Amino acid sequence: MQKFPMTQTGAKQLEEELRNLKSVERPSVIQAISEARSHGDLSENAEYDAAKERQAFVEGRIAEIESKLSHAQIIDLSKVDSEGKIVFGATIELLDLESDETIRYQIVGDDEADVKLRKISVNTPVARSLIGKRSGDIVEVKVPSGIKEYEILDVSF
Repeated sequence: MQKFPMTQTGAKQLEEELRNLKSVERPSVIQAISEARSHGDLSENAEYDAAKERQAFVEGRIAEIESKLSHAQIIDLSKVDSEGKIVFGATIELLDLESDETIRYQIVGDDEADVKLRKISVNTPVARSLIGKRSGDIVEVKVPSGIKEYEILDVSF
């Protein structure tokens, strides 16, 4: 069975979402279905249909999160000893050699990735090209618009 890397923060976020789905959303949906049933004829009851659709979504999301957590390899970033190399969980400061712009990214699992928060998936071309490199290295990254060159300014955890 394949394990997928995830930070402790990412696992906690999924666990919180799961707890909310089970303790808040699921009971709310059950209540909505019960209320809709009390209105009589279910064949033409839009409230009932909407509640059943919501129930399917909630149950599907619960199953999805439980599966992700059971297949997660949760990595404690405080215990990562990479000897200065870029590995999963690292925060990297890059200098775009073309635009002279400084960019900062953290390499995280697929479910945690959020470009707005500067968190990129370990499976992106940028992250894959950075893994194993060190501060001071020049990295070429194949992007849709061509090849971009970055200098690694800093690696931290």
